[in-house]
Amino acid sequence: MFENLSEKLDKAFKILKGQGSISEINVAQTMKEIRKALLAADVDFKTAKSFTAKVKEKAMGQKVLSAVEPGQLLTKIMQEELAQLMGSEQSEINLTGSPNVILIAGLQGSGKTTFSGKLALHLKSKMNKRPLLVACDVYRPAAIDQLGVLAEQVNVDVFLDRENKNPVEIAKKAIKHAKTNGHNTVIIDTAGRLAVDEQMMKEIAAIKSATNPGEILFVVDSMTGQDAVNTAKSFNERLNFDGVVLTKLDGDTRGGAALTIRSVVDKPIKFIGTSEKMDGLDVFHPDRMASRILGMGDVISLVERAQQQFDEDEARKVQKKIAKNQFGFDDFLKQIQQIKKMGNVKDLMGMIPGMGKTMKGMDIDDDAFKGIEAIIHSMTKQERENPKILNGSRRKRIAKGSGTEVTEVNQLIKQFSQMGKMMKMMQGGGSQKMMQMMQGKGGMPAMK
Repeated sequence: MFENLSEKLDKAFKILKGQGSISEINVAQTMKEIRKALLAADVDFKTAKSFTAKVKEKAMGQKVLSAVEPGQLLTKIMQEELAQLMGSEQSEINLTGSPNVILIAGLQGSGKTTFSGKLALHLKSKMNKRPLLVACDVYRPAAIDQLGVLAEQVNVDVFLDRENKNPVEIAKKAIKHAKTNGHNTVIIDTAGRLAVDEQMMKEIAAIKSATNPGEILFVVDSMTGQDAVNTAKSFNERLNFDGVVLTKLDGDTRGGAALTIRSVVDKPIKFIGTSEKMDGLDVFHPDRMASRILGMGDVISLVERAQQQFDEDEARKVQKKIAKNQFGFDDFLKQIQQIKKMGNVKDLMGMIPGMGKTMKGMDIDDDAFKGIEAIIHSMTKQERENPKILNGSRRKRIAKGSGTEVTEVNQLIKQFSQMGKMMKMMQGGGSQKMMQMMQGKGGMPAMK
């Protein structure tokens, strides 16, 4: 996420590395490089110039403490200003009304339908809502089918009216259906449209008027950079939407849209799409994103994800097994499942301070634990419960059954043994220590 921007900013800060003080000259050189980095990230010139001017003003107005290097001070100022540029603080989604009506708008191909499914899952699992998805893209039959499939995946109800070609009528019927069937939230997925298409813009304005949504979200493909910002501005003039959703942030994103959309349309970014999976949706926190862009990680989000998957009863069982030296590969598998539920492994590692630079150029497979799971599943129940019996012939059989090499099986068993000793010393912290121990073919997720 924003790897190129992070790398360029890091190079800019190196100008101040080793400097004893902040001066007009070294700050000016640094600001020049930062401005170049922002422009390369597709931030418009006016925003980049204004931003660097603010950072320079703050930097020159502060004295560097003996315990703080100039580069560290400038990084802190940059983090604060980047967060301010992106909205300063988290903006909550408005869920007022009975039912709550959320209207989804955007260009075709921006990811509206997928986001609608992700939002339904988010509201259901994290906010205890009972959402109803509504298919109002009457021009693309595949969109109706897609929404139906997504609704099934996230296990929520969907309102489909394939015969009706009037999206306003469909939306009104869906709200009536929601009231009758106990749905407290209605998510209306609309057709993609261009701001210059007057007929289509009138149509979505009519849907807005008929449904009186408490929240209108504009979905933007973050890979389109500055074009996304210009599109958002045009849509906002017609719809006056409440918030922005940035999709495909896990792709080759330069960052221009995330950095400037708030300052251009004066509307907050509320959600970001971090993967193609249905749980790949995060609430947007400007301060946390600023930290990640600067390579400072995002420990708070990492902890929050871990807490969502944390099972206290299971943790107590694991601790008892560790204390009795009974922690086996079945327990190891459960720990892996917890980590997998937390999200994309590369995204998780990017939340760890300093790991962004380490992972530059690495491609971590989404099925990062596939090899480990294959090896464990090729073991018998007895072998998983008692790894000490895994002799040479058993290891050969496991390697053959899992499609791996004996060296990979040996490495996994060795690392499992080391991890067991560490966990016994720590008496807990299974998932965290497991991630630290998993390095190499038998442990660390496959990198390309």
